Amino acid sequence: MSIADLDRLGADVARPTLRGLGARWRQRRAAATQLRHLTRYAGWRLVTATTAVHLLAGAAPVVFLVGTGAALQHLDDGGAMPWLALAIGAFLAQQLLAPVQLVLSKAVARRVDAACLTRFTAFALERAELATLERPEVADRLAQADEAFEQWTLTPGTAVEGGLALVARYTQLVGAVAVLTVVAGPWVAVAGAVVALVARAGQTEAFFRWGQLIRGFQPLRRRATYVRELATSTRAAKEIRTLGLVDWLDERYAAENRAVLDPLWRWRRRVYGVPFLTYTAVALAGSVVALVLLARDAQSVQVGAAAVAVQALVLCARFGVMFPESDVKLVYGRSAWEALLEFEAQAEQDAGPPHEPTAGRITPTGTITAHDLRFGYRPDRPVLDGLDLDLPVGTSTALVGVNGAGKTTLVKLLTGLYRPDAGTVAVDGVDLRDLDTRAWQRAFAITFQDYLRYELPLRENVAMGAIEHRDDDAGIEAEIRRVGLGDLLDELPLGLDTPLTRALPGGRDLSGGQWQRLALARSLFAVRHGASVLVLDEPTAQLDARGEAEFYDQFLDLTRGVTSLVISHRFSSVRRADRIVVLDGGRVTEAGSHDELVAQGGTYARMFEVQARRFGGGDEGGTGGGDAGDGGVDDETRAVRA
Repeated sequence: MSIADLDRLGADVARPTLRGLGARWRQRRAAATQLRHLTRYAGWRLVTATTAVHLLAGAAPVVFLVGTGAALQHLDDGGAMPWLALAIGAFLAQQLLAPVQLVLSKAVARRVDAACLTRFTAFALERAELATLERPEVADRLAQADEAFEQWTLTPGTAVEGGLALVARYTQLVGAVAVLTVVAGPWVAVAGAVVALVARAGQTEAFFRWGQLIRGFQPLRRRATYVRELATSTRAAKEIRTLGLVDWLDERYAAENRAVLDPLWRWRRRVYGVPFLTYTAVALAGSVVALVLLARDAQSVQVGAAAVAVQALVLCARFGVMFPESDVKLVYGRSAWEALLEFEAQAEQDAGPPHEPTAGRITPTGTITAHDLRFGYRPDRPVLDGLDLDLPVGTSTALVGVNGAGKTTLVKLLTGLYRPDAGTVAVDGVDLRDLDTRAWQRAFAITFQDYLRYELPLRENVAMGAIEHRDDDAGIEAEIRRVGLGDLLDELPLGLDTPLTRALPGGRDLSGGQWQRLALARSLFAVRHGASVLVLDEPTAQLDARGEAEFYDQFLDLTRGVTSLVISHRFSSVRRADRIVVLDGGRVTEAGSHDELVAQGGTYARMFEVQARRFGGGDEGGTGGGDAGDGGVDDETRAVRA
C-alpha cells in the first residue's frame, strides 16, 4: 500500500460522518462476535472461571471503598471495626486475586493462540496454493499474523484475554454507580455514569479506528523488517561487509522506518487528537456537574458517605484512561485475527475444490501428460503458452532452454504447486484437478534449484526426503555415500547427529558443492522409500567438473526404474537422458535423443556446439590456460564431448 492509499484509508477511517458512524457500529458488533467465537477455543470452563475471578477482582475495590467509608462513618459509635475488617479483607482479596487473574488470563490466551496457530499453519501449508502465498496482499497478511505469533504478545489470544479483563473494569463501574445512587442520589449517579461511558466511548472509538488504520501500514513495516533482518542475520553478512554496505544499509533502514513512522504519527494525531480532546471536555464537564450536585447536598450527606461518593466518582472518571490490560491487546490482537481470516478467505477463494484424501501416495503407471498448458504470473505475459509434453513412466527426460523459459515453472505445474490458467496436467489420463494433490506430491522426489539448507542435524537434512523414515540410519548413510559425501560423514565427530550450522555447539557448515550433494541425497532417500518421480533442477550447478562427471557417470544407475526429469544448462548432464526436450517461447520446440537433436541442427545443436567450444578451449569463451592435471577443464571437456 502506497502513502497515497494509506492517506485515503486514513481519511475514510477518521471522517466523522453519520454513515461512517453507522458502519463503525456494525464493525464493532462484528468485532464482538469475533471475540465470542475466539473464546470457544479456550473452553467454557476456563472462560467461566476467568470471568468469575474478574468479577470478584472488579468488586473488591468497590467493597473496599464502602468498607472504609462506613468505618469512617462509625468511628464515634464504636462500630468501625467490622467495616474496617471488610475493607481489609477486600484489599487482601484483590491482592490474592491478581496473580490468579494473570494465570487464568494467560491460560485463555495460550489456548486460543494454539488453536489459531494450528489454523494458520494448516492453511499456509496445506490449503493455500503457492501462487496465493506469493501475492503481495497475502504476504502482508501472512507477515502480520506471523509477527504476532512470533512475539506472543499481541495475538488473537491476547485479544480474548483483554476482552475478558474488561469484566473487572465494568464491574467496578457498576458498583461505583450503585454506591453513588445509594449515598449521593440518582442524579449524581447518572452524572458519574455519563462521565464514565462518554470517556470510555472516546477511548474505544479511537482505539477501534486506529486498529482499522494500523493494518494499512503492514506493507511498509514488512519492507523495514526485511532491511533489519538483512542487517542482523548471517545470510547477507559476507556481502554487506565485503561490499561496504554498512552505511548504506543504515541509511536505508532509517529511510524505511521514517516511511512507516511519519504517516503513522500523522494519523495518530488525527485519530487521537481532536476526538480525544472532545470526549475529555465532555467527561470533564460531567465530572464538574457531578461534583456540584454532590457539593449542593453536602450538608445532608454524612462525612463517610461523602468520602465514599468522591471515591466512587474517581472510579467513574478513571474510565477515561487507557486500560493497559485490555485496549492495546484488543486492537492489535483483533488485527492479527482479522489478518488470519483474510488470509484464509483468499486461500479458499484461490483453492480448487477439495478432494477426498488419498491414503499413501499416487504412483503413476503409464504417462504423465501436459496438454495445451498455459500459465503466466501476469495475465499479459504467459510463461507457458500451449505446451504439450509426455513423460512416460520409467524413462528419463531432460529439459533444456534459456533462462526464463519456464522450466522450473513447468515442474511446479506438474507437481500441483501451481494450477494452470488453461490446459491440463494428467496422471495416467486422469486430470490432476480431480486428484488429491498432496497424495500426488508424495510421489515426487525433487531437488529444486533453490533447495533449502536446514540448520538441523545431518540425519534430518537427508531424511527430509521421507521424514517418516528418519530412523533409517543405514539408508541415510547409504545415500550420503552414494552422492560422494562418505569422507565427510567419516570425519564428522557426531556423525549423523552433527548440526549443519556453526551457530550450534559441535555444528559444521558445508561448502556449496557439499550442500548440493546433500540435497541430491535427500531426493535419493525419497526414492529409496517409494517416491517414483525424480526431479532434478540444475542438480550439479555447484559441483566442480570432476564431481559433475562422477555424478552423471552414475546417472543411469540413480534413475533406473524411476521416472526422472532433469533440468540443466550443462549438456554433459542431459545427453544421458532417454529423451531431451527443448523449451522455447513457452512451448516444446524440439524433442529427441542427443544424437537426433544434434543431427537436426536446431536450437539444441547450436547451444551444444557453443558449450562444446567453450569447454574445448576454442575462441568462444574458451577456458584455455587451465591446469589439465587438476581434473577440471579436461574432465568437463570430456564430459561435454563424450
